Amino acid sequence: MAAPTQVKTVTVDDGIELFYREAFPSSASDPSTLPVVLLLHGFPSSSFQYRNLIQRLAVKYRVLAPDFPGYGFTVVPAARKYEYTFASLTKTTIAFLDALKVVKFAVYVFDYGAPTGFRIALERPDAITAIITQNGNAYVEGLGQPFWSGPQKAWADPSPDNIKALAYLIEFDTTKWQYVNGAPDPSVIPPETYHLDYYLMTRPGNGDIQVGYLLDYKTNIPLYPQFQEFFRTRRPPTLAVWGKHDQIFVPPGAEAYKRDNPDAIVKLLDAGHFALETSLDEISSDILAFLEKNGI
Repeated sequence: MAAPTQVKTVTVDDGIELFYREAFPSSASDPSTLPVVLLLHGFPSSSFQYRNLIQRLAVKYRVLAPDFPGYGFTVVPAARKYEYTFASLTKTTIAFLDALKVVKFAVYVFDYGAPTGFRIALERPDAITAIITQNGNAYVEGLGQPFWSGPQKAWADPSPDNIKALAYLIEFDTTKWQYVNGAPDPSVIPPETYHLDYYLMTRPGNGDIQVGYLLDYKTNIPLYPQFQEFFRTRRPPTLAVWGKHDQIFVPPGAEAYKRDNPDAIVKLLDAGHFALETSLDEISSDILAFLEKNGI
């Protein structure tokens, strides 16, 4: 069985107090010797989205789930003058791994966690033991419309009006929509999920951080071919479990993984964007079986 999930902080990357959740088997005398599963969250969430999955995976693995800067309970000192970009997320996450002396890991990527995890893979290809992607995109065909039409317009023309038009993406209704849209039974989704996300986005200055990340997502698109080359050449064991009703990262993005890695397992679920909220049993069982099959 898994030991209770611990909440911790570690100072990394020139003063960032990075919050993370960690769990491992209760029988483990030295968790540092266990295989690691790294859980990378997305927008507008935090490691809280993995609160249930952590316990399912920690029966066998050391599970780590950090909060990215600008999310959850990670604290970035104002004096740090942090640049809220995907390049910075990658650098900070690598610093987190180094601080915990994590050399190899299986990575679960979702939403913003995907380009961050795949950027890490480009820098440290030998570190990745497996990829689990749950609505974590690496293909242009995975960008759902009309969700991405607003950001794409702002990417092409970052005028004040086009940037201001992105404000709806950080409103409460949009936050709730990301959780309940496409869910087979929205009544099972705890309201504290989207209320917590929205509350944290209302902190002073955080709205601007979120819009900044949306604008910077465009820097991931030119890297998609490099991510795909990594899949082709390295052939990491890959499991794509995907909420098929997601309108943000749509199913063609899941199916495309098999184009570059024919051995990839692709499974479309009766779920939306935050598939763990309604498909926890199925996803956790699939992950455990997948990792065991690949000797992890």
